[in-house]
Amino acid sequence: MSSTIFRRALFPRATTTTFSFSSISSSAHASPSPPSTSSVATAVSILTHHRSKSRWSALLSLFPHGFTPPQTSQILLGIRNNPHLSLRFFLFTTRHSLSSLHSYATIIHILARGRHKTRAKTLIKSAIREFDLLGADDSQVFSGKKCKVFRALAETYRVCDSAPFVFDLLILSLLEMNKLDPCIDIVRMLHSRAIYINASTCIDLIVSASKIRGCFFGYDVYREVFGYDDSGFVDHDKKVNCKLVPNVHIFNELMLSFHRNGLLDMVEEVWIEMVKSNCEPNSYSYSILMAAYCEDNDMEKAEKVWEELRGKGLNPDIVGYNTLIGGYCRIGEVRKGEELYKEMGLRGLNGSFVTYEHLIGGYCLCGDYDSAMLLYNDMRRKGFNPNSLIVDSLVRILCGKRSVSEGLEFFRVAMKNADFVVSESSYQLLIEGLCDEGMMKEALTLQAQMAGKGFKPNSQIYDAFIDGYMKIGNTDEAENLRKEMMDK
Repeated sequence: MSSTIFRRALFPRATTTTFSFSSISSSAHASPSPPSTSSVATAVSILTHHRSKSRWSALLSLFPHGFTPPQTSQILLGIRNNPHLSLRFFLFTTRHSLSSLHSYATIIHILARGRHKTRAKTLIKSAIREFDLLGADDSQVFSGKKCKVFRALAETYRVCDSAPFVFDLLILSLLEMNKLDPCIDIVRMLHSRAIYINASTCIDLIVSASKIRGCFFGYDVYREVFGYDDSGFVDHDKKVNCKLVPNVHIFNELMLSFHRNGLLDMVEEVWIEMVKSNCEPNSYSYSILMAAYCEDNDMEKAEKVWEELRGKGLNPDIVGYNTLIGGYCRIGEVRKGEELYKEMGLRGLNGSFVTYEHLIGGYCLCGDYDSAMLLYNDMRRKGFNPNSLIVDSLVRILCGKRSVSEGLEFFRVAMKNADFVVSESSYQLLIEGLCDEGMMKEALTLQAQMAGKGFKPNSQIYDAFIDGYMKIGNTDEAENLRKEMMDK
């Protein structure tokens, strides 16, 4: 299956947009006059040679009116080898002078060069809010081409002797602000100048695109970022010179996105693309592919993937084991799951909560209460608390195979000894069983407890009580409940 139609509809071919780091013309960003050389030199000297307690009072004494935006940028460049001091000076100027977009861009470059990622992103977001989003309403389109912060960073890039990492920080900041479209525009413009973002930033971009616009859109973003089309690379000369190569983590995110949406064919397509790209899958890659096959109940293919993983010399992790165990338990082959669980122990891997959830659910599905309870007790001894799914499964098998009283006792103990959110289905199972056995007092007590948890009685609960009262000959109460149910 191909996503060509989705790509053409949602992600049209980018038009080439060129820009220059040294020649973007914008009268709004042009410096009104060259900064005073003596003032800049004096300020740099004070910042460099004075002690921290005296430098700020000295600056206020000599420059009571603060600095012009060009002076601020030049002073920042003079102390750029000290990012901490540069940031303190920038914050000082914002308190005593008017902040400018170019001074923001200069300090962002300095922090990016010093790999002060968090502080740089904080200033990028502040600049975007102040210069790009302030006063803009929701109807105005905020694109990468109109992003003033991006243009300022491009204009000051060379004079600040910056690195492309600064644009990664810009993209990451925009993604954290839920501004996806400007990110895509900026990546296109950077690529038009043969400037490529880091693989980790690509992952964040693709993941955000998948979450916001769906997995196919995320896949189309990936294909454009890495230069693919249906016939291969768009520009084969560019392929030779391009340093941006998808890694295993990017392929894993793509497969995971399609897997979450139940698109097995696309999981397989991404897997094939990963192999063709000579990218070696890791244990997590195999786990995702196995999970897709297991949820499709195709255990034969899942087993082949497992064998290939082992054949490659990769040690399966807890995720891989849990994936295959869950697949076996869902189709009733819980003994095979148990064998894998024992193998985990021999390899020094302790079972996780998910391991127990799969195995207990598998034994309940097979009607093997004793084995399910052995695992349940083992899980509790190891400090794992049950969830509502496990409790539901055990209550169901107790009500069906043993006795409702035993199921009610287990339910009460589970609620007392564990902190979990009780599901409505457990209450309903027990109330139906109690009413069926004529234990109306116990059923009413449980229904009151159920109401205290915020669950309102549904038609099945009403029917259970009506049938229960009819069984013990209390037709008046049964009729009252029937009228009450009709009035709701």
